[in-house]
This record gives sequence, C-alpha cells and structure tokens, in this order.
Amino acid sequence: MNLEGNIIAGEYDEGLKEFSLHRVKHLTLESTIKENQLQLLYEYLKKHQDEEDGQILTLYDQILVRLTQEEINQFIQDLEQVQALYKSK
Repeated sequence: MNLEGNIIAGEYDEGLKEFSLHRVKHLTLESTIKENQLQLLYEYLKKHQDEEDGQILTLYDQILVRLTQEEINQFIQDLEQVQALYKSK
C-alpha cells in the first residue's frame, strides 16, 4: 500500500510488515523501517515537537535534513498513517 504524506512517501509491505521509505521532504531515498523503529522515531518527535528550533534528521548517516516545528508536526501525522498500516493487518 502506497503512502504519500506531507513529509514522507513510501510503500507498506503487508507480507514483510515493513515500510519502505522513498522520500523525505524533497530527497529521494530507499530505506526500510520496521515497526519498532517507526515507534521510536514517532515517540522522539512527539517528545520534541514543541521545540521552536525544530530538529535535524540524518539520512544514511551523512545527509542532514532540517525539520521546522511545523514539518515535525506534519511528519508525526505521516508516521501516524504508517502506524495505522501496521495495525490494520
């Protein structure tokens, strides 16, 4: 099942119970997220969503992506959609 969120886009594989991440903001990538990894990322962003300076996301341990406070809230909404995919099956 494809997901096209505000910050992320990807595809959920029901059989493998994995989410393949294809886009973060404007960057194209290929990374797989297991349910526990998704939960940890979600909890971290929820804990820090009110920080005015935003957050820095690291992709492939090399590429830094700045997330504003508004983008963090959008990212959280996107992750909630992915979490629903894990729970629906």
